[in-house]
Amino acid sequence: MREIRLQNIRKVFENEIVLEGINLTIPSGEFFALLGPSGSGKTTLLRLIAGFEQADGGAIFLGNKNITHVPINERRVNTVFQNYALFPHLNVFDNVAYSLKLKKLKSDVIEQRVIKILKTVHLEKHIYKSISQLSGGQQQRVALARAIVNEPDVLLLDEPLAALDMALREKMLVELIELQDQLKTTFVYVTHDQFEALTVADRMAIMNSDGEIEQVGTPKEIYEFPASSFVATFVGSTNILKGTVCENRKQIEVGELGRFDISVPSDKVWAIDGAQILMSIRPEKIEISKTELAGFANHLTGTVDSIVYHGRSTQYLVLLGDGTILHVFEQNEEHFPHEEIDYDDKVHMYWQKENVVLLEK
Repeated sequence: MREIRLQNIRKVFENEIVLEGINLTIPSGEFFALLGPSGSGKTTLLRLIAGFEQADGGAIFLGNKNITHVPINERRVNTVFQNYALFPHLNVFDNVAYSLKLKKLKSDVIEQRVIKILKTVHLEKHIYKSISQLSGGQQQRVALARAIVNEPDVLLLDEPLAALDMALREKMLVELIELQDQLKTTFVYVTHDQFEALTVADRMAIMNSDGEIEQVGTPKEIYEFPASSFVATFVGSTNILKGTVCENRKQIEVGELGRFDISVPSDKVWAIDGAQILMSIRPEKIEISKTELAGFANHLTGTVDSIVYHGRSTQYLVLLGDGTILHVFEQNEEHFPHEEIDYDDKVHMYWQKENVVLLEK
Protein backbone atom coordinates (compact mmCIF):
# COMPACT_ATOMS: atom_id res chain seq x y z
CA MET A 1 0.00 0.00 0.00
CA ARG A 2 1.55 3.25 -1.20
CA GLU A 3 0.37 6.84 -1.38
CA ILE A 4 -0.23 8.65 -4.67
CA ARG A 5 1.55 11.97 -5.19
CA LEU A 6 0.80 14.32 -8.04
CA GLN A 7 3.44 17.02 -8.50
CA ASN A 8 2.74 20.09 -10.65
CA ILE A 9 0.63 18.09 -13.14
CA ARG A 10 -0.21 19.76 -16.43
CA LYS A 11 -2.43 18.42 -19.21
CA VAL A 12 -3.36 20.07 -22.52
CA PHE A 13 -5.92 18.86 -25.08
CA GLU A 14 -5.93 20.56 -28.50
CA ASN A 15 -4.20 23.69 -27.17
CA GLU A 16 -6.68 23.94 -24.28
CA ILE A 17 -5.23 23.66 -20.77
CA VAL A 18 -7.32 21.11 -18.85
CA LEU A 19 -5.11 20.76 -15.76
CA GLU A 20 -2.44 23.19 -14.58
CA GLY A 21 -0.18 23.01 -11.53
CA ILE A 22 -2.05 20.17 -9.79
CA ASN A 23 -0.37 19.14 -6.53
CA LEU A 24 -2.14 16.47 -4.51
CA THR A 25 -1.26 13.67 -2.12
CA ILE A 26 -3.68 10.75 -1.68
CA PRO A 27 -2.68 8.77 1.44
CA SER A 28 -2.37 5.01 1.23
CA GLY A 29 -5.44 3.03 2.25
CA GLU A 30 -7.87 5.94 2.09
CA PHE A 31 -11.21 6.24 0.33
CA PHE A 32 -10.49 9.48 -1.53
CA ALA A 33 -13.02 11.36 -3.68
CA LEU A 34 -12.41 13.79 -6.53
CA LEU A 35 -15.50 15.99 -6.72
CA GLY A 36 -16.20 18.67 -9.28
CA PRO A 37 -18.54 19.79 -12.07
CA SER A 38 -18.43 18.36 -15.58
CA GLY A 39 -15.34 19.63 -17.37
CA SER A 40 -13.31 20.21 -14.20
CA GLY A 41 -10.68 17.66 -15.25
CA LYS A 42 -11.33 15.07 -12.55
CA THR A 43 -11.69 12.16 -15.00
CA THR A 44 -8.59 13.34 -16.85
CA LEU A 45 -6.71 13.26 -13.55
CA LEU A 46 -7.93 9.71 -12.97
CA ARG A 47 -6.83 8.65 -16.46
CA LEU A 48 -3.38 10.14 -15.83
CA ILE A 49 -3.02 8.06 -12.65
CA ALA A 50 -4.20 4.96 -14.52
CA GLY A 51 -1.85 5.57 -17.45
CA PHE A 52 -4.54 5.98 -20.13
CA GLU A 53 -3.30 9.54 -20.69
CA GLN A 54 0.18 11.03 -20.45
CA ALA A 55 0.85 14.25 -18.53
CA ASP A 56 2.31 17.21 -20.45
CA GLY A 57 4.16 18.30 -17.35
CA GLY A 58 4.83 17.25 -13.78
CA ALA A 59 5.19 13.81 -12.22
CA ILE A 60 3.05 11.04 -10.71
CA PHE A 61 4.41 8.88 -7.88
CA LEU A 62 3.05 5.65 -6.42
CA GLY A 63 4.95 5.43 -3.17
CA ASN A 64 8.55 6.32 -4.03
CA LYS A 65 8.25 5.12 -7.63
CA ASN A 66 7.79 7.64 -10.43
CA ILE A 67 5.08 6.07 -12.62
CA THR A 68 4.56 9.05 -14.94
CA HIS A 69 5.72 7.08 -17.98
CA VAL A 70 5.25 3.53 -16.68
CA PRO A 71 2.98 1.37 -18.91
CA ILE A 72 -0.57 0.70 -17.71
CA ASN A 73 0.01 -3.00 -17.07
CA GLU A 74 2.95 -2.27 -14.76
CA ARG A 75 1.30 0.28 -12.47
CA ARG A 76 -0.65 -1.99 -10.07
CA VAL A 77 -3.54 0.39 -10.62
CA ASN A 78 -6.95 -0.86 -11.81
CA THR A 79 -10.00 1.08 -12.98
CA VAL A 80 -13.76 0.58 -12.74
CA PHE A 81 -15.48 2.51 -15.53
CA GLN A 82 -18.90 4.12 -15.65
CA ASN A 83 -20.12 1.61 -18.26
CA TYR A 84 -18.43 -1.35 -16.45
CA ALA A 85 -16.76 -2.51 -19.74
CA LEU A 86 -17.66 -6.17 -19.11
CA PHE A 87 -17.28 -8.86 -21.79
CA PRO A 88 -20.87 -9.77 -22.78
CA HIS A 89 -19.82 -13.12 -24.32
CA LEU A 90 -18.20 -14.30 -21.05
CA ASN A 91 -20.00 -15.41 -17.89
CA VAL A 92 -19.33 -13.92 -14.46
CA PHE A 93 -16.49 -16.32 -13.62
CA ASP A 94 -14.67 -15.79 -16.90
CA ASN A 95 -15.04 -11.99 -16.73
CA VAL A 96 -13.39 -11.93 -13.32
CA ALA A 97 -10.79 -14.56 -14.25
CA TYR A 98 -9.80 -12.88 -17.53
CA SER A 99 -6.72 -10.99 -16.29
CA LEU A 100 -5.56 -13.97 -14.21
CA LYS A 101 -5.66 -16.19 -17.30
CA LEU A 102 -3.57 -13.64 -19.19
CA LYS A 103 -0.94 -14.07 -16.47
CA LYS A 104 -1.06 -17.82 -17.14
CA LEU A 105 -1.74 -18.72 -13.52
CA LYS A 106 -2.66 -22.32 -12.70
CA SER A 107 -6.34 -23.13 -13.08
CA ASP A 108 -6.79 -24.11 -9.44
CA VAL A 109 -5.20 -20.83 -8.28
CA ILE A 110 -7.47 -18.87 -10.62
CA GLU A 111 -10.55 -20.70 -9.35
CA GLN A 112 -9.67 -20.08 -5.71
CA ARG A 113 -9.03 -16.36 -6.22
CA VAL A 114 -12.13 -15.79 -8.35
CA ILE A 115 -14.46 -17.60 -5.96
CA LYS A 116 -12.96 -15.76 -2.99
CA ILE A 117 -13.43 -12.35 -4.60
CA LEU A 118 -16.98 -13.16 -5.79
CA LYS A 119 -17.87 -14.06 -2.21
CA THR A 120 -16.45 -10.71 -1.12
CA VAL A 121 -18.84 -8.87 -3.46
CA HIS A 122 -21.77 -11.23 -2.69
CA LEU A 123 -21.95 -12.88 -6.12
CA GLU A 124 -21.07 -16.46 -5.18
CA LYS A 125 -24.54 -17.63 -6.27
CA HIS A 126 -24.14 -16.11 -9.74
CA ILE A 127 -20.72 -17.47 -10.75
CA TYR A 128 -21.75 -19.06 -14.04
CA LYS A 129 -24.50 -16.67 -15.11
CA SER A 130 -24.14 -14.62 -18.28
CA ILE A 131 -23.76 -10.86 -17.91
CA SER A 132 -27.15 -10.30 -19.56
CA GLN A 133 -28.84 -12.21 -16.72
CA LEU A 134 -27.57 -9.77 -14.08
CA SER A 135 -29.12 -6.58 -12.75
CA GLY A 136 -27.30 -3.26 -12.96
CA GLY A 137 -26.11 -3.58 -9.37
CA GLN A 138 -24.84 -7.12 -9.97
CA GLN A 139 -22.96 -6.02 -13.10
CA GLN A 140 -21.38 -3.27 -11.03
CA ARG A 141 -20.16 -5.89 -8.54
CA VAL A 142 -18.68 -8.00 -11.35
CA ALA A 143 -16.74 -4.95 -12.56
CA LEU A 144 -15.48 -4.38 -9.03
CA ALA A 145 -14.51 -8.04 -8.63
CA ARG A 146 -12.60 -8.02 -11.92
CA ALA A 147 -10.74 -4.86 -10.87
CA ILE A 148 -9.69 -6.09 -7.42
CA VAL A 149 -8.94 -9.76 -8.17
CA ASN A 150 -5.37 -8.73 -9.07
CA GLU A 151 -4.97 -7.06 -5.66
CA PRO A 152 -3.98 -3.61 -7.01
CA ASP A 153 -2.37 -0.94 -4.83
CA VAL A 154 -4.95 1.56 -6.09
CA LEU A 155 -8.50 1.17 -7.37
CA LEU A 156 -9.81 4.03 -9.52
CA LEU A 157 -13.58 4.43 -9.83
CA ASP A 158 -14.87 6.73 -12.56
CA GLU A 159 -18.49 7.62 -11.68
CA PRO A 160 -19.25 3.89 -11.25
CA LEU A 161 -22.82 4.36 -10.00
CA ALA A 162 -24.04 6.85 -12.60
CA ALA A 163 -26.19 4.28 -14.41
CA LEU A 164 -28.02 3.08 -11.27
CA ASP A 165 -31.26 4.39 -9.79
CA MET A 166 -31.16 6.30 -6.52
CA ALA A 167 -32.18 3.44 -4.20
CA LEU A 168 -29.62 1.04 -5.71
CA ARG A 169 -26.99 3.77 -5.75
CA GLU A 170 -27.38 4.34 -2.00
CA LYS A 171 -27.12 0.59 -1.38
CA MET A 172 -23.98 0.32 -3.53
CA LEU A 173 -22.37 3.26 -1.73
CA VAL A 174 -22.64 1.37 1.55
CA GLU A 175 -21.22 -1.76 -0.09
CA LEU A 176 -18.29 0.22 -1.52
CA ILE A 177 -17.46 1.61 1.92
CA GLU A 178 -17.55 -1.88 3.43
CA LEU A 179 -15.45 -3.30 0.58
CA GLN A 180 -12.76 -0.63 0.92
CA ASP A 181 -12.67 -1.10 4.67
CA GLN A 182 -12.24 -4.85 4.19
CA LEU A 183 -9.56 -4.64 1.47
CA LYS A 184 -7.67 -1.60 2.86
CA THR A 185 -6.88 -0.71 -0.77
CA THR A 186 -6.61 2.94 -1.78
CA PHE A 187 -9.85 3.91 -3.57
CA VAL A 188 -9.94 7.06 -5.71
CA TYR A 189 -13.55 7.87 -6.55
CA VAL A 190 -14.47 10.41 -9.24
CA THR A 191 -17.94 11.95 -9.13
CA HIS A 192 -19.85 15.16 -9.74
CA ASP A 193 -22.44 14.05 -7.17
CA GLN A 194 -21.81 15.73 -3.81
CA PHE A 195 -23.99 13.19 -1.94
CA GLU A 196 -21.86 10.30 -3.19
CA ALA A 197 -18.60 12.05 -2.30
CA LEU A 198 -19.75 13.08 1.19
CA THR A 199 -21.02 9.54 1.82
CA VAL A 200 -17.98 7.49 0.85
CA ALA A 201 -14.91 9.68 1.29
CA ASP A 202 -12.39 9.70 4.12
CA ARG A 203 -11.04 12.80 2.42
CA MET A 204 -11.90 14.64 -0.77
CA ALA A 205 -10.57 17.23 -3.22
CA ILE A 206 -12.90 19.82 -4.75
CA MET A 207 -12.06 20.83 -8.33
CA ASN A 208 -13.45 23.90 -10.08
CA SER A 209 -14.34 24.44 -13.74
CA ASP A 210 -10.83 25.76 -14.49
CA GLY A 211 -9.21 22.44 -13.53
CA GLU A 212 -7.89 23.74 -10.22
CA ILE A 213 -8.15 22.20 -6.77
CA GLU A 214 -10.09 24.56 -4.50
CA GLN A 215 -9.87 22.62 -1.24
CA VAL A 216 -8.79 19.27 0.20
CA GLY A 217 -10.16 17.92 3.48
CA THR A 218 -12.54 15.55 5.21
CA PRO A 219 -16.22 15.71 4.18
CA LYS A 220 -17.00 17.51 7.45
CA GLU A 221 -14.21 20.06 6.92
CA ILE A 222 -15.32 20.70 3.36
CA TYR A 223 -18.99 21.10 4.26
CA GLU A 224 -18.71 22.96 7.55
CA PHE A 225 -15.68 25.13 6.68
CA PRO A 226 -15.59 25.75 2.91
CA ALA A 227 -12.52 27.68 1.77
CA SER A 228 -14.26 29.57 -1.04
CA SER A 229 -17.67 30.55 -2.34
CA PHE A 230 -17.28 27.92 -5.08
CA VAL A 231 -16.85 25.13 -2.51
CA ALA A 232 -19.64 26.50 -0.32
CA THR A 233 -22.15 26.55 -3.20
CA PHE A 234 -21.00 23.38 -4.99
CA VAL A 235 -20.94 21.14 -1.92
CA GLY A 236 -24.43 21.42 -0.52
CA SER A 237 -26.64 24.49 -0.55
CA THR A 238 -25.80 27.74 1.17
CA ASN A 239 -26.69 31.41 1.48
CA ILE A 240 -23.96 33.86 0.41
CA LEU A 241 -24.21 37.47 1.58
CA LYS A 242 -21.69 40.23 0.88
CA GLY A 243 -20.66 42.53 3.70
CA THR A 244 -18.03 44.60 5.46
CA VAL A 245 -16.19 43.54 8.63
CA CYS A 246 -16.58 46.02 11.50
CA GLU A 247 -16.68 46.46 15.29
CA ASN A 248 -13.16 45.07 15.80
CA ARG A 249 -13.88 41.88 13.81
CA LYS A 250 -16.99 41.11 15.84
CA GLN A 251 -19.63 42.00 13.26
CA ILE A 252 -20.32 42.14 9.54
CA GLU A 253 -22.48 44.86 7.99
CA VAL A 254 -24.61 43.57 5.11
CA GLY A 255 -26.15 46.44 3.12
CA GLU A 256 -29.74 47.22 4.07
CA LEU A 257 -30.05 44.05 6.15
CA GLY A 258 -28.03 45.45 9.08
CA ARG A 259 -25.20 44.14 11.23
CA PHE A 260 -24.69 40.54 12.32
CA ASP A 261 -22.45 38.97 14.93
CA ILE A 262 -19.64 36.80 13.56
CA SER A 263 -16.94 34.55 14.95
CA VAL A 264 -13.61 35.12 13.17
CA PRO A 265 -11.07 32.26 13.46
CA SER A 266 -7.47 33.35 14.04
CA ASP A 267 -6.32 31.96 10.67
CA LYS A 268 -8.56 34.38 8.73
CA VAL A 269 -6.04 37.21 8.95
CA TRP A 270 -7.62 38.96 5.96
CA ALA A 271 -10.93 39.48 7.82
CA ILE A 272 -9.94 42.88 9.23
CA ASP A 273 -12.20 45.86 9.86
CA GLY A 274 -13.21 47.42 6.56
CA ALA A 275 -12.56 44.23 4.55
CA GLN A 276 -15.15 43.32 1.92
CA ILE A 277 -15.97 39.65 2.43
CA LEU A 278 -18.62 37.03 1.78
CA MET A 279 -20.65 35.40 4.53
CA SER A 280 -21.88 31.82 4.08
CA ILE A 281 -24.75 30.37 6.15
CA ARG A 282 -26.02 26.84 5.50
CA PRO A 283 -29.86 26.70 5.23
CA GLU A 284 -30.15 24.05 7.97
CA LYS A 285 -28.26 26.30 10.41
CA ILE A 286 -31.11 28.81 10.31
CA GLU A 287 -34.10 28.51 12.64
CA ILE A 288 -37.37 29.69 11.10
CA SER A 289 -40.48 30.65 13.07
CA LYS A 290 -43.59 32.80 12.88
CA THR A 291 -43.04 33.78 16.51
CA GLU A 292 -40.08 35.54 18.12
CA LEU A 293 -37.48 33.32 19.78
CA ALA A 294 -34.71 34.05 22.28
CA GLY A 295 -31.13 32.79 22.61
CA PHE A 296 -29.82 33.51 19.10
CA ALA A 297 -27.05 35.93 18.12
CA ASN A 298 -28.59 36.95 14.79
CA HIS A 299 -32.09 37.73 13.61
CA LEU A 300 -33.75 38.60 10.30
CA THR A 301 -37.35 38.92 9.17
CA GLY A 302 -38.88 38.20 5.78
CA THR A 303 -41.82 36.86 3.80
CA VAL A 304 -42.17 33.24 2.65
CA ASP A 305 -41.92 33.27 -1.13
CA SER A 306 -41.78 29.54 -1.87
CA ILE A 307 -42.04 26.18 -0.08
CA VAL A 308 -40.54 22.92 -1.37
CA TYR A 309 -41.32 19.66 0.44
CA HIS A 310 -38.44 17.15 0.28
CA GLY A 311 -39.87 14.42 2.55
CA ARG A 312 -37.18 14.44 5.22
CA SER A 313 -37.05 18.23 5.17
CA THR A 314 -38.87 21.30 3.91
CA GLN A 315 -37.12 24.11 2.07
CA TYR A 316 -38.35 27.67 2.50
CA LEU A 317 -37.35 30.53 0.20
CA VAL A 318 -37.78 33.73 2.18
CA LEU A 319 -37.82 37.19 0.60
CA LEU A 320 -35.89 39.78 2.63
CA GLY A 321 -36.42 43.53 2.70
CA ASP A 322 -33.64 44.29 0.21
CA GLY A 323 -34.88 41.72 -2.32
CA THR A 324 -32.47 38.96 -1.27
CA ILE A 325 -33.82 35.40 -1.17
CA LEU A 326 -32.71 33.37 1.86
CA HIS A 327 -32.87 29.55 1.74
CA VAL A 328 -33.90 27.77 4.95
CA PHE A 329 -34.15 23.99 5.56
CA GLU A 330 -36.32 22.63 8.35
CA GLN A 331 -36.15 18.98 9.39
CA ASN A 332 -39.56 17.28 9.25
CA GLU A 333 -39.48 15.67 12.68
CA GLU A 334 -43.22 15.45 13.31
CA HIS A 335 -46.27 14.48 11.28
CA PHE A 336 -48.10 17.57 12.49
CA PRO A 337 -45.73 20.40 13.42
CA HIS A 338 -46.78 22.82 16.17
CA GLU A 339 -46.45 25.73 13.76
CA GLU A 340 -47.59 25.54 10.16
CA ILE A 341 -45.73 27.97 7.89
CA ASP A 342 -47.45 28.93 4.64
CA TYR A 343 -46.88 31.11 1.59
CA ASP A 344 -46.72 34.88 2.25
CA ASP A 345 -46.31 34.34 6.02
CA LYS A 346 -44.14 36.84 7.84
CA VAL A 347 -41.34 34.85 9.48
CA HIS A 348 -38.35 35.31 11.77
CA MET A 349 -35.01 33.66 11.01
CA TYR A 350 -32.28 33.09 13.59
CA TRP A 351 -28.73 31.72 13.64
CA GLN A 352 -25.71 31.66 15.92
CA LYS A 353 -22.54 33.57 15.07
CA GLU A 354 -20.53 30.31 15.07
CA ASN A 355 -22.59 29.13 12.08
CA VAL A 356 -21.31 31.94 9.87
CA VAL A 357 -18.35 31.01 7.62
CA LEU A 358 -16.38 33.95 6.25
CA LEU A 359 -15.06 33.77 2.70
CA GLU A 360 -12.73 36.11 0.87
CA LYS A 361 -14.55 38.29 -1.64
